[in-house]
Amino acid sequence: MSLLEIRDLKIYYRTPRGPVKAVDGVSFDVREGEVFGIAGESGCGKSTLVHSLILRKPPMFHAGGEAIFKGKDLMKLSEEEARKIRYTELSIIPQYAMNALNPTKKIKDIVWDLAREHGYEDRSEVEGLLRERLAMVKLSPKVADMYPVELSGGMRQRATMVVSTLLNPDLLIADEVTSALDVTTQRVVIELLHHFMEEGIVKSIIFVTHDLALLDKIADRTMILYAGKVAEIAPTEEMISSPAHPYTKLLLESLPKIGVRYKETKLNGIPGYPISLLNPPKGCRFYTRCPYVMDRCREEEPPLVEVGDDHYAACHLLGGENQ
Repeated sequence: MSLLEIRDLKIYYRTPRGPVKAVDGVSFDVREGEVFGIAGESGCGKSTLVHSLILRKPPMFHAGGEAIFKGKDLMKLSEEEARKIRYTELSIIPQYAMNALNPTKKIKDIVWDLAREHGYEDRSEVEGLLRERLAMVKLSPKVADMYPVELSGGMRQRATMVVSTLLNPDLLIADEVTSALDVTTQRVVIELLHHFMEEGIVKSIIFVTHDLALLDKIADRTMILYAGKVAEIAPTEEMISSPAHPYTKLLLESLPKIGVRYKETKLNGIPGYPISLLNPPKGCRFYTRCPYVMDRCREEEPPLVEVGDDHYAACHLLGGENQ
């Protein structure tokens, strides 16, 4: 059963030179009970995509498509309707979450403001729930009486996770939540996200990252974005073992491997640079960097085709005349 269905979604940014097509016709679904990973280089549209589901602030705007969440199109909700489901049904742990907490308020006051906005009237009940959740993420109850600046980076990250999940949202978006953490704390965060699922605090998670190695540890399925377009969607294990899109293959080849010396094997970076999303070329958006580019790639945008069980990729090498 799908909790979220995205169909041909287009999210652009207004600029004096024209719209920047950050997300340009993206389609996918997030199923109940799964962790859905989204990965790609910086600037591919990952954060724009997920933030558009929560709150669209100018210059960001919706240019087309649907985002059906529990039967409602998130793109058509009024601000009041969106506010009601924010943090209760759909929540986000934002990028740079360690700086997301108001530095002038204690953790318990931040939580009370959020709960009161959603109709809670008993502060003692809310603070009791806060203490339970702090214990769940291995934080002392004393943290409730502390200001964010008094917490270490890892403690602030966990406190932010508590705030974002306190009202038991059905869908939790984790946007680059491990990017500023050491590997030990990254492991703690991944385990906590799994724990939230196991305890029924959240039903599904969208996990956004640029680190493909992390997706293997948490995501059931993964979508690879490139320049605002879907390159590949597949079960994570299959994508890592048998990538279908040239971009996915090059991303995986660029990952460092433990035990391999630099003098023996050098990392294979992806040649060239991402295209401008202000005036993207027609055809496949990856053709300027693809080692398998054909004339057709420069003229026709490849459709997303099925290449295996629940495995899809958008490349002319995989469908149509070249199949």
